[in-house]
Amino acid sequence: MKRLFLTAIIAAALPFAITATAERNVPFDMPEVQEPKIPDTKVTITDFGAKGDGMTLCTNAFRDAINSLSQRGGGRVVVPAGVWLTGPIVMKSNIDLHLEMGAIVQFSPDTTLYPMTEVIFEGMKAHKRLSPLSGTGLKNIAITGRGIFDGNGDFWRPLKKYKVTDDQWKNITTAQAGDESKNGTMWTPSGDRGYTRPNFLFLDRCEKIMLEDVTFKNSPAWNLHPLMCTDITLDNVKVLSPEYAQNSDGLDLESCKNVIVKDCTFDVGDDGICIKSGRDEEGRKRGMPTENVIVERCTVYGGHGGFVIGSEMSGGARNIYVHNCQFLGTGNGLRFKSTRGRGGVVEKIYIDNVSMAKIGGDAILFHLYYGVKRKPGEQIQPKPVDETTPSFRDIHISNLNCKGARYGINISGLPEMPVKNIWLKNVNITAKENNIMEYCEDIHQENVNVVVEK
Repeated sequence: MKRLFLTAIIAAALPFAITATAERNVPFDMPEVQEPKIPDTKVTITDFGAKGDGMTLCTNAFRDAINSLSQRGGGRVVVPAGVWLTGPIVMKSNIDLHLEMGAIVQFSPDTTLYPMTEVIFEGMKAHKRLSPLSGTGLKNIAITGRGIFDGNGDFWRPLKKYKVTDDQWKNITTAQAGDESKNGTMWTPSGDRGYTRPNFLFLDRCEKIMLEDVTFKNSPAWNLHPLMCTDITLDNVKVLSPEYAQNSDGLDLESCKNVIVKDCTFDVGDDGICIKSGRDEEGRKRGMPTENVIVERCTVYGGHGGFVIGSEMSGGARNIYVHNCQFLGTGNGLRFKSTRGRGGVVEKIYIDNVSMAKIGGDAILFHLYYGVKRKPGEQIQPKPVDETTPSFRDIHISNLNCKGARYGINISGLPEMPVKNIWLKNVNITAKENNIMEYCEDIHQENVNVVVEK
């Protein structure tokens, strides 16, 4: 292993920058992740007419405060304690949006405040409403402080009845206009809200990003979505969405590089920490893998998976190190997913010292039939290998302990491209069913114990 020294050199002009020296052992050549440098200038949104009464719309105050600092070279926009109702906030370079303790930024449900825009969603071009928080082509941006962003997600999201209690169904569907399906199993908000709902934070082709201490709650769709960004640090961030929230991924790193995610907590209704790189032909044409990522000391409660790669991984993923993490109550623990037509290569993935409990699905899952119904043991005819064939290889999992899962290890590769070169060491799992290993090669096991408990 190569030894990485990450040393933050803090200038006197940066009193609110992170001051830390970290030493890590990383099993690949990991460059130093650059943190943003924000000028030591401050304004408060109340200086621009904002009122924290939860009723006064503060969209213009946020815009004017950010623009004012941007014209002077950047600085910190301070949001004091209070409830600040606003439309979308568009970030600019060299800005730190800082929420003090007691500050709640609540995004308005007025759809007219969110114009339609072209974005990337689930790996492909789409037209969605402008995200509550966004930025494009920026450098040196930060969102910090111990306040809360509330995305008002129940206003935007469709709702499946089986995911909620009778009281939750009644409260959500009667609070606003919407339509119930004929069989009464699903409710969709009126208008185009269910189809154009945005991701909470969308950062497109930005550099030197810091998210620190803040809480993101109740997103319309995905929570945090950096796209084609470099030098990203998430430190002590909390991401919370109800377990019934559709498409409420916690973090989706898409075609990003040089990333540290540390001491973060995710409790969402979909995948917790997810690696992506575009979908199908669009993703392969972009050709930008997510690479050089460290995830450490993170906790995931609920959701479909603790740590996930895919299913949109057509640009590939490599050089990823996940360690000292814990998953409690997630649908799956480690989840690798793709399907024919994606293409892309996932390799050089290192996962060490992960604890899991009460996993509803599989502790370790490789599923290359995403979106396809297939029974275990069902014979699959091979297809010719070409650029659309996904490949998962050279993946190392060590020091994993899981108490309670459906399958301990479930590997379902493709006959034409088996999952291969998987290294499992010091793995202890209790599960309800025996392992499944189909269409896989070179599965190296050392001190692997999967105990079936009925």
